[in-house]
Amino acid sequence: MQPVARLGGLRRPALRLATVLVTLGLWQFLAANDVVLWLHFDTVPSPTEVLDAWIDRLGTSGYYLDIGQSLIRIGTGFVLATAIGVPLGIALGRSSLAGDTLGTLTELARPIPAIALVPIAILVFPSDEAGMVFITCVAALFPIVVSTRHAVRALPTIWEESVLTMGGTRRDVVLRVVLPGIMPGVFGGLSVGIGVAWICLISAEMISGRLGIGYQTWQSYTVVDYPGVFVGMFTIAALGALTSGAIEFIGRRVTGWLPRGEKQS
Repeated sequence: MQPVARLGGLRRPALRLATVLVTLGLWQFLAANDVVLWLHFDTVPSPTEVLDAWIDRLGTSGYYLDIGQSLIRIGTGFVLATAIGVPLGIALGRSSLAGDTLGTLTELARPIPAIALVPIAILVFPSDEAGMVFITCVAALFPIVVSTRHAVRALPTIWEESVLTMGGTRRDVVLRVVLPGIMPGVFGGLSVGIGVAWICLISAEMISGRLGIGYQTWQSYTVVDYPGVFVGMFTIAALGALTSGAIEFIGRRVTGWLPRGEKQS
């Protein structure tokens, strides 16, 4: 049975790798042969050209400086969004007063795209760095708040009543019932929030940045360095996957008490 299970465990990674390789092979064929159908692949660099450009970029210090700057911005904004969003979501889920005051302001501001705040950030904040951290924070904030609020409201009331009946305090309810119970919902919001934060950060870097992966990608486009554009795109994808994967990893550790469904075959 063990060899069969081992083969089953290798099937999904092999399928994923094959999917990527087939996609790259198709891209290489279309770009190398300047195929023009509905899409114009004669203007698109091939994967080999992108790889050569990426290798060249890896040998420059500016590439790592841009990555570091983007990571500092996304990290600072996301930590602030988490520190504000989780307590705010708990308050909105448990307090009608908070819902009528802060909740009203939240619902009014939530439909506004964070990237639309770039002009305001430029006017209000003393530096571009502070403005981009603000935009990143706002982008991640609302998914975290909404997910946390819904998670709080979904908790069975009998859990809280049981703690109070056994002599527990409101503080015990929050620490022993609310916080553990909402963790799956909170990490769901964090996963969504980090993705939205990356989208808005890259857009902000393209508009008003001086450093960062978004800024460097836009600069490559302005000088007609299309392989450089794809290098920037794939770098953004890699950074986004790493940060999302880190959140999912931490979430699985924090919510290890949850029953896990069987893995799909």
